[in-house]
Order: sequence, then structure tokens, then C-alpha cells
Amino acid sequence: MILEMKVPSPGESIKEVEIATWLVKDGDYVEKDQAIAEVDSDKATLELPAEMSGIITLKAEEGDTVAVGAVVCLIDTDAAKPAGDAPAAPAAEAPKAEAPKTEVKAEAPKAAPAPAAAPSYAAGTPSPAARKILDEKNIAPATVSGTGKGGRITKDDAVNAVPSMGTPTGGSRGSERTKLSMLRRKVAERLVSAKNETAMLTTFNEVNMTPINQIRNEYKDAFKAKHGGLGLGFMSFFTKAVTRALQLYPDVNSMMDGDYKIAYDFADISIAVSGPKGLMVPVVRNAELLTFRGIEAEIKRLALRARDGQITVDDMTGGTFTITNGGVFGSMLSTPIINPPQSGILGMHNIIERPIAVNGKVEIHPMMYVALSYDHRIIDGRESVGFLVAVKEALENPLELLMNGDAKRALEL
Repeated sequence: MILEMKVPSPGESIKEVEIATWLVKDGDYVEKDQAIAEVDSDKATLELPAEMSGIITLKAEEGDTVAVGAVVCLIDTDAAKPAGDAPAAPAAEAPKAEAPKTEVKAEAPKAAPAPAAAPSYAAGTPSPAARKILDEKNIAPATVSGTGKGGRITKDDAVNAVPSMGTPTGGSRGSERTKLSMLRRKVAERLVSAKNETAMLTTFNEVNMTPINQIRNEYKDAFKAKHGGLGLGFMSFFTKAVTRALQLYPDVNSMMDGDYKIAYDFADISIAVSGPKGLMVPVVRNAELLTFRGIEAEIKRLALRARDGQITVDDMTGGTFTITNGGVFGSMLSTPIINPPQSGILGMHNIIERPIAVNGKVEIHPMMYVALSYDHRIIDGRESVGFLVAVKEALENPLELLMNGDAKRALEL
């Protein structure tokens, strides 16, 4: 029986996918549930498993865009699995027949042709007129190709010579043209759309990370031991601070739908992570209900799925607010772009020790710049600035505002 394999629907809103990579060749025998291709949608890269065992015939090329439900390959389920060929024993090497020796009579050496008369000048030597012109142009004769007899540089060669102006020569000047994946193209389209269709504005603040560092230094080993090797990172603190600020300023946790505003009473936090196919933004659901351990565990799970190429459309669907951390790459400051249709995104940056004024004295503290980009159509300056200040306050006083005064209980130690 010939089975037609069709592109399954990766999600309700997805109408087409792109064949990113075939993992098998035309005519290969495939096993049921074996991954035969990677397909890109506009939201994720997914594996396509074989529906039955048999010999496969490919009906689409890598890079082809195919509609959901279209046939991409055929599987001959009646074809027998080819038996593995046992390696043949090496045949005994037959003795080589020794070539009969024949006596070769040496020929008398032929007289070498008389050498041509050498020119009176070497190739690349400029004529007197050419040398004068090259000197005036400050051009080295070695950089000019001569067209005169024997390669001599003529006056015309010197007149037409152009100074190099320090331009390097001999280096590689190749280029490569590759098609962007459907995911990358969709990300680009969404970023441009966010810039063009929203009234995006960014406000900045800075956070003294000393209190968080003190808590992490005191409890991170016990946290890891208690929770099966799970690390106590910065993201749980920032996620808790964001969910608290969203409750104080609910307009930041809303989005526009035409002439209407949709407000949410829950916080689904999108966390931007870097995967092998580019930037992905999986969602931590109901982050406002999760503990520090719950947030760290969920972020780790989603990051591993993104790294291993197992992230699904459902993992990235929804989200009411986004957090992105450019600090892991060394970014000091940035203006993050809104993840539409959301109305706000918080950008984290690297931590640098800087002098700040504390109670009238200059002290050195680990400081981080934070940035909130927001859609000014729906969020006013009071809400945006108030939100970012609330995030700053929670991060600089995590024990009282995020842990109810009991770090051990909050960390489930």
C-alpha cells in the first residue's frame, strides 16, 4: 500500500510550513515514528515523524513552502526492509607478476636550444617617463602591471594607475546568499510590524542588585541541594517582581484589539530564550501563582526544549508580558521591541559595579540598567514609569516585597 503523508496542522492559525531539512533520502527505508523531516512554521520548528514503516519517496524539496494538508512524501508500506549486508571477507591478494625487465638504451642527450637573448630590462621595470609619473602619484612600481614588451611599465600604464589608498589585496571577498527560515522571516515581520503599528516608547531605570546577590549567595547552595540541582537565578526574582508590578498597574498587562482594550487578571510571562533556530519566546503560565522554585523549574524546562528543538507552538502561544535578558550577552543598555499583541516588554542588562550615592556617601554596588518598552496607545507615562519603579523597588527589597520577610519559606527550604 502506498501511504500519502500530509503536513499536519501545527496550530490553529498556521496555514503553511516550510520544509527546513529532510532527515532521510529518497528511497530510504524508514521506521514508524522515525523523524523524517524538520518543518518550519511561523512560530516554531517541528519534527515530522513517519506514520508507517516502508520505503519513502520525497515529494517536496528543502526550502519548499507547502500548505497544511499537502502531500510531502509517499511511503510504500509493502516494501520489505532491506537486509543488512554482511561485510565480505577480504579476498586473498594474488601475487603480483613481476614485470619483465627490459634493458633500456640511454639516448644521447639532445642539445639544448640556444637561450633567447634576455631583455635589457626586467619585467615590472618602469620606463623613465613612467617612473616620473608613478613618483608623482606616490605609487610603487611593484603594484602596477606592465603592458610593454617583457612586462615593462609604459607611460600609459603609469597614467592609468590608481593609488590603492590602503585597500587590502589578496583577501577573501566571497559572499553567500541563503534563504531565511520561515520562523526567522516571521520574527522579522513581527518586529517591523511592532515598530510601525504601535506607539512604542521606552523608559529606563537602574537597580541595585546587592540585596538579591546577598540572598542568592546565602541560600543558592541549599536551594540547589533541596530542589534536585535546580539553580536559584535572577529570572525568578525578576518574574516575581514583574507579576507584582502587573497587579499594581494592570494597564501594562493589557493589549489592544481594534477599538477595545483586553485586560487580563493573570500573568502569562513570555521569556525570550535563544535556541538553535533563533530567538524563541515560550510562556510561563500563571506566573503570579508560582513560587521561586516553580518559576526556576518552568524556565529551565522551556529553555531545554528550545535548545533541543522540541519547543511547540502551544509553548509559545499567548503571553501577556515579556521579559528579555540581553545581559547574558553583555548588553549594557537597549530598547527592546514589544512582542505583539502585548503592550509591554522588560529588558534586563548586564550587571556592572558602579559608584552610587548611598545615604550621602559614595559606595560601589553591582548595578543593572532596566528598560521598559510599552505601547503608548494603551499605557500612559504614569503607568509605565510607576510599573518600572515598582519593579525596581521589589528587586531592591526582595525580602520584604517578594518573600514576605521569610527567605527560607519563600525558597521552600
